Amino acid sequence: MGMMQARRPVLAVTVGEPAGIGPEISIRAAWALRESANCVLLGDAAFLALTASLIDPAIRLSALSIQALRNGGLPHFGKDRLAVIDVPLAAHVVPGTLDAENGRAVLATLDLAIEGAQCGWFEGIVTAPLQKSTVNDAGVHFSGHTEYLAEKTGTPKVVMMLAGQPGGGQPYLRVALATTHLPLKDVPAALTREALAQVIDIIDADLKAKFGIAAPRILVTGLNPHAGENGYLGREEIEVITPVLEAARARGIDARGPYPADTLFQPKYLQDADCVLAMYHDQGLPVLKHATFGRGINITLGLPIVRTSVDHGTALDLAAQGLGQADCGSMIEAIRAAMQMAASRRP
Repeated sequence: MGMMQARRPVLAVTVGEPAGIGPEISIRAAWALRESANCVLLGDAAFLALTASLIDPAIRLSALSIQALRNGGLPHFGKDRLAVIDVPLAAHVVPGTLDAENGRAVLATLDLAIEGAQCGWFEGIVTAPLQKSTVNDAGVHFSGHTEYLAEKTGTPKVVMMLAGQPGGGQPYLRVALATTHLPLKDVPAALTREALAQVIDIIDADLKAKFGIAAPRILVTGLNPHAGENGYLGREEIEVITPVLEAARARGIDARGPYPADTLFQPKYLQDADCVLAMYHDQGLPVLKHATFGRGINITLGLPIVRTSVDHGTALDLAAQGLGQADCGSMIEAIRAAMQMAASRRP
C-alpha cells in the first residue's frame, strides 16, 4: 500500500510589477513546484503566456477570467498546467521600464488574492515584488504589500518576519522586526511597551498557529550596543524591553533577552531559537540576507491569511537584460513556506 498523496495546497501567486522579474520568477517557481503545490498565477494572461513560452515551450498555462472564478470557483487543473486568473494590463510591457498605466492592474492582482484567500479559493498568498512608485503614480496611495494587506483584512497590527536556510548546516533562521520602515531616529520613540508586547504576542501566536511550533522560543535583541550595558549606552533595555519580556514570560511566552545583537546571531545561541526579534530593520535583516544567500523570504505575521513573499525587489535592471538572468530561489522558498503554513493551519 502506497502512502496517501498529500493534497496540493492552492496558492495565489501575484506576479508583481510586470516590467520587473516578478512574472519570470513566478512562472519558473510555480512550474518547478507544480507536483506539490497548485500555484494560481494572478496577472495578465496574454503577457504571462508569452513570457512562459519564451522561458520554456513545455510550460502550459490555462487562463480563467475573474468573473468565471467568482461564478464557479477554481476549476480543478491537473499537475500538467498552471492556472492563470486574467487581470489585464492597460499598457504594453517593456521589461525594465515602469509604466504608471499598469499600476492599478498590479494592485488589482493583490485585491483578488486577498478576496480569494478570504473566501476560501486560496489557502495562501505568495507575492512577487512590485514597484510602489508605479502604484502611487497611478493615483493610489500605497506604502507596501504588508501595510496594504493589513488594511484590507482589517488587521490592526502585523509583524514583518524574514526567514531562510543559512549555509553550512546552520539552523533555519527566522528574524522578526519590532519596527519596520522607519527612519532610524524615530525607532526609539516607536518602541513602546504596548507596541513591543503586541509584537511578541503576534509572533508567539503565529509560530503556534501557522508554523505548528508548540512552544516557540523567541530570542530578543536589545536596541543599543551591548544591550545598553546596564544603562551606560541607553536606557531602552531597562525601561521598555526587559519589563515587556518579564510580562510576556508571566503570560506563558518563552521570550528571552535582551541580548546584544552583535553576539546573538551565532549558531550556539540560534540552535534552540524559533525566532529572533530584532528592534529595527537594519539590525536583523542584513544578517539574514547575508546568511541565506538571497534565498530568504518575507512572511507577514498577524494576518488572518497566510502571506509569504520574496525578500528582494523588482530588479528592473535584470529584467531589461531579458529572460534567464533572474534567480527564482527566493520565490521557490516563499511558495514552499506558504505550503507548509497552509498545511499547519488545516484542521
